[in-house]
Order: sequence, then structure tokens, then C-alpha cells
Amino acid sequence: MKQQIVCISILQSSKILVAIYVLFGFIYTLIGIPMVLFGEGGMKIVGIFYLFGPVFMGLFGFLFFAFFAWIYNLLASALGGFEFEVKTIE
Repeated sequence: MKQQIVCISILQSSKILVAIYVLFGFIYTLIGIPMVLFGEGGMKIVGIFYLFGPVFMGLFGFLFFAFFAWIYNLLASALGGFEFEVKTIE
């Protein structure tokens, strides 16, 4: 049976993506902590940017995904959405 994704919930999908991006952003925080503590000069400034990695990733991830989901919804209504086949397994 073929099914088609014709609409993506912009807010709900963006919230899920933000949660994932923030979790991955904490990797940048772990990199930034030693840079701030042990770095000299410009390295400390770069470390501060790394500390705010989860915030930047969450904010920009939300904005860009919301924009692309909106574009997808426009195009899917005119051209049709992604098509995939599903099968029921018992």
C-alpha cells in the first residue's frame, strides 16, 4: 500500500528537531569547557562560542527546519509529497 506525506506539522516537528540538536550541541560544550579553562587569548573567546553551541544549534535548527517544513508543505500540496510503501506485519 502506497502512502504519501502531504503535510508536516511545522511546530511539533521543529520542537523534536530542537531537542535532538540541543543534545548534540552539548558535545560542543564539552569541547568548550577546557578551551575556556586552559586556553589563552583568542582560544578562550572561541571556547565561549563553543559553550553556547546548544543554544545556537537549537535556535537555528528550529528556524531553518520550520522554514523548510513550510516550503515542503507548499510544494507537497502542489506536486504531492514523499511516497513510500508500507506493509502490515503480524
